[in-house]
Amino acid sequence: MTPLHLRGVVLPDDVERDVWVVGDRLTFEPVPDAETVASGGFLLPGLVDAHCHPGIAPGGAVTEVAEAKRLALIDRDAGVLAIRDAGSPIDYRELDDDPDMPRLIRAGRHLAPPRRYIPGLAVECTPAEFVEQAAIQAKAGHGWIKIVGDWIDRGAGDLGPTYDDATFAAAVAAAHEAGARVAVHTFSEDALPGLVAAGVDSIEHGTGLSTALIDTMAANNTALVPTMTNILTFGGIAEQAQAKFPEYADHMRRLQAGFPAVVRAAYEAGVPIYVGTDAGGGVAHGLAASEMLLLADAGMSPIDVLAAGSWGARAWLGLPGLEEGGLADVCVYAEDPRHDLRALRSPSRIVLRGRVIA
Repeated sequence: MTPLHLRGVVLPDDVERDVWVVGDRLTFEPVPDAETVASGGFLLPGLVDAHCHPGIAPGGAVTEVAEAKRLALIDRDAGVLAIRDAGSPIDYRELDDDPDMPRLIRAGRHLAPPRRYIPGLAVECTPAEFVEQAAIQAKAGHGWIKIVGDWIDRGAGDLGPTYDDATFAAAVAAAHEAGARVAVHTFSEDALPGLVAAGVDSIEHGTGLSTALIDTMAANNTALVPTMTNILTFGGIAEQAQAKFPEYADHMRRLQAGFPAVVRAAYEAGVPIYVGTDAGGGVAHGLAASEMLLLADAGMSPIDVLAAGSWGARAWLGLPGLEEGGLADVCVYAEDPRHDLRALRSPSRIVLRGRVIA
């Protein structure tokens, strides 16, 4: 590949400098005959969507790898250069090294009890099978598994935990022993105490978090991926459920109404927060910048929002930022996103894996 040259204000360092791209690596050492592809603006190491599902489309599971790629490219073209796929019903590992694709951190398939999650998406397992599957799925992805911690219990007419606390703890231990971190879906209040005590690594959504649990998460460095874009759909979910499950519908409305305050409390307590949209199914792809604006509306500072959706999230996922020898992933913005996060919606140049994308 032709060496590339970019100049701009490198974030978060806040230093205007020259950056060269050689193959799939960055260097600050001059490279002769490099092609200049950016000569001004603000340089970020690409956005991160840390809760994204290229393997899920409206209506259910994607059936073709090409469709998963098409969905991921929507995110890429919006500046998302790294995706943590928080559960996929389709195995598309052949895309891991595809030069067109964002960096992928896959979590294998969701784990849930029989008939307690969206049909066709999860490995459905009994409590005894759940622990075994946690170890199996730990080997299926890139060091993460995804478990469904709660879902509507149709018999009770409301949200309820999917397994008991002891089963959660055993599954988390099995995943950790197999070398994987654990991301857990939760909406309700009831499942969270046992999951946080079990040592899960990230709470996805987390609408039912209490102040006490937030303090425990901060002390344990347990991450929160709020997916505020997804939470905006709760009103529609409640409306559809109102006639048959009125208690559940009212619960979902309360959780949505109270969630900005939950995110603000987690932020103020020092809980690590990362950007995730829950794209796939009911949420469109390409909305990472909009998610970041929602985090700012909830009370996060612009610089912390940028960290949550860029260099900080990359570090959390084991990916370097804009540093000597770092991966050649760069988004250039004409305006300073620290002053107006809306600039993130319009990258002027995208370099992914050492190639100019846009």
